[in-house]
Amino acid sequence: MPRRNRPDRGRPVPLGAATGWARSESGPDGDWLVRTVPGNQASKVYRCPGCDHEIHVGVAHVVAWPADETGSVADRRHWHQACWHARTRRRPTRRH
Repeated sequence: MPRRNRPDRGRPVPLGAATGWARSESGPDGDWLVRTVPGNQASKVYRCPGCDHEIHVGVAHVVAWPADETGSVADRRHWHQACWHARTRRRPTRRH
């Protein structure tokens, strides 16, 4: 029997960060839904609330929003990975 090089179209696709699904994280600042955005999928410029610097196109980062019922799509924020992990040690900044 010849080898099959095409993916099986009937097989379910695994869900995870690459397909846009979020994981939950708990911390002293509450419960969050967090999604990792790989650099090859980062196609827009965002401003990180942790350091107030831009997250440029092609830079891997995380998107986080509150996990409770008050959190919505409008509450999503794009963070540098290091800023997200340091969020409990420093407050979000916004320079004008």
